[in-house]
Amino acid sequence: MSATDVELDIGGMTCASCANRIERKLNKVPGVEATVNYATEKARIRGTAELSADELIAVVESAGYKASVPAPPVESIEDADSAPSETGELRRRLLISTLLAVPVAVLSMIPVLQFTNWQWLALTLAAPVAIWGAWPFHRAAWINARHGAATMDTLISVGVLAAFGWSLYALFFGSAGEPGMRMTFTLFGTGHGDEIYLEVAAAVTVFILAGRYFEARAKRDSSAALRALLELGAKDATQLRDGREVRVAVSALAPGDVFVVRPGEKIATDGLIVDGASAVDISLLTGESVPVEVGPGDRVVGASVNVGGRLVVEVTRTGADTELARMGRLVEDAQTGKAEVQRLADRVSGIFVPVVIGLAVLTFIGWMIVSGSVEAAFTASVATLIIACPCALGLATPTALLVGTGRGSQLGILIRGPQVLEQTRRIDTIVLDKTGTVTTGHMTLHAVIAAPGENPDEIRHIAAAAESGSEHPIARAITAAVETPRVAESFQSHSGHGVQAIVDGHLVLAGRPSWLTAEWGITIEPTLASAQDAAEKDGRTVIAVAWDGIVRGLAVVGDTIKPGSAAAVAEFRKLGLTPVLLTGDNAGAAQLIGAVVGIGDIRSGVTPQGKLDVIRELQAGGRTVAMVGDGVNDAAALAAADLGIAMGTGTDAAIAAADITIMRDDLGAAADALRLSRRTFGIIKGNLFWAFAYNVAAIPVAMLGLLNPLLAGAAMAFSSVFVVSNSLRLRRFTPRNSTAGSR
Repeated sequence: MSATDVELDIGGMTCASCANRIERKLNKVPGVEATVNYATEKARIRGTAELSADELIAVVESAGYKASVPAPPVESIEDADSAPSETGELRRRLLISTLLAVPVAVLSMIPVLQFTNWQWLALTLAAPVAIWGAWPFHRAAWINARHGAATMDTLISVGVLAAFGWSLYALFFGSAGEPGMRMTFTLFGTGHGDEIYLEVAAAVTVFILAGRYFEARAKRDSSAALRALLELGAKDATQLRDGREVRVAVSALAPGDVFVVRPGEKIATDGLIVDGASAVDISLLTGESVPVEVGPGDRVVGASVNVGGRLVVEVTRTGADTELARMGRLVEDAQTGKAEVQRLADRVSGIFVPVVIGLAVLTFIGWMIVSGSVEAAFTASVATLIIACPCALGLATPTALLVGTGRGSQLGILIRGPQVLEQTRRIDTIVLDKTGTVTTGHMTLHAVIAAPGENPDEIRHIAAAAESGSEHPIARAITAAVETPRVAESFQSHSGHGVQAIVDGHLVLAGRPSWLTAEWGITIEPTLASAQDAAEKDGRTVIAVAWDGIVRGLAVVGDTIKPGSAAAVAEFRKLGLTPVLLTGDNAGAAQLIGAVVGIGDIRSGVTPQGKLDVIRELQAGGRTVAMVGDGVNDAAALAAADLGIAMGTGTDAAIAAADITIMRDDLGAAADALRLSRRTFGIIKGNLFWAFAYNVAAIPVAMLGLLNPLLAGAAMAFSSVFVVSNSLRLRRFTPRNSTAGSR
């Protein structure tokens, strides 16, 4: 397997420092650039083609961790849930440790319950917790120590073992082991005499295990959207072979094959409808609950549901090339990548552990100098070790990314990478392509204006017949206005000008009025000329229709504004963005659209190169620009913009160039995407503030001896759970557009 783009599942990580260590180890391999994500437990590696996956796995294993090539997707959610999981193992270890630790804590904290030799019972119960219960921390600490590294698990392991080891010393060599000796417990500060700290060793282990368990559950919940997305595909299909229906696995289908989809069935893979008409539920792509009407020639997407009639579909894409697989890759890429703010947190956590160990040593020495009490020095230094564990710091960014991008995929919003989140907060200008973005992009015939004495219905039928041989959007709009076009002969297309054809024995011309005048010498009657001027001022396109050398009438064609475009523009303004309308159309059409949707800055008559120039001009003026588009001619501008947003109904070129893809044909979804991205980044900043503030505030308290190790362990576990729970709030993000919702 080539390492050009390799993904590995990583096992054995217990904190962000582990991910940081593996990442550094991989990046030491010549020609390799690696990113390791603790939350997703994956490594994304780019490098030279000569490096194999086995070599990369060996590098990870040499660091003391496990690695493997991702297994094929499981057949169902049930299969995935039945597999042995980290959550299940943690739950078992937590339950057993809790049952053993509770009596230890009760005996230690309530003197009236302390009977003769109670401390030996406490030792018997606490020993399995401190050794077996905390084994994952001890193992991780030992593995890292062998490689000359220290992680967050090092702090936990050293703290628990120190409390347990001191208790053993006090029991066997001090007065704590004497019959009838009663130990005192204080929540804050330190006690006196040969204290035992069995309740600290046991309870801290339970608190940390509880934090890890809830953390693991939250990580699973936060990635549920991606798992559900990847599980949506159909498992089998009804293929048509020589007129017979044969049930086959979806994996057996290939482009060009034909399969049948009955009402209520999932569409097996991406394809084109060759027969039948129905309504299809595409909510998995768009988040919209309203089914879409489809018929012959329409494109359908695998995993969408046929809710109407029988369809016959020709396969166009299978496997990793399908729309569903592409969505999954985009979401997973976003969750696996790292934002710059997360890289800062990783760098901090990478140096934090050695610093904390140094602070704990200084705390012990300082207390020994000031008080001369070994017990006081020991208590303060252990509390410092435990309270400082920066687990929350490592979880702050990846958990928010998991939940935010997962929620986006449910709403038909695909965010390409975490760096996009940082870009959205800086955007102050949004450039909107007109056709297909603000408008539907579908030309329709608005009116037929007949010359005096002519029949408008006859003009419409003859124009439709003449245009029936053309694939131009204007021609299709005119042809669609007639159910059964008449037969045309000797069709010729004059690119950019119009068409000519023989209809009912007459030479018919349909095209730009200026073309008829310049090339054919046909003049336009004054009434029609006035109507032409009025239509063009309204932003319409005018086609003159003539036969026998006389202009018989005008066909007025125009685009249609999408229903939610005006509301979307208003939403952009609420987000602090200045909208700019960009189009290749004439100034009249552009001004009309701008006036309706509420955009004052309009750039019309712009070529694809001109769109790119506009983006660069705005950037040169100090603007931070987002671009929304859907066509091939938008791809360069989307790539050049600080943030590119592609409408998923558009071309592959536009989608490939964009940072965010909107799967709904609704401009309002672009505003939702910006709101979700900003909200996610805000959660990340809040998480990081809590993680930093917690450590900054708690470490001095512990060093001053004002915090018992027991409470330190509880507080440290709570900080991790808080950060993960705060990230899970993103699951409640609601789009402003009421047509979208969770799948």
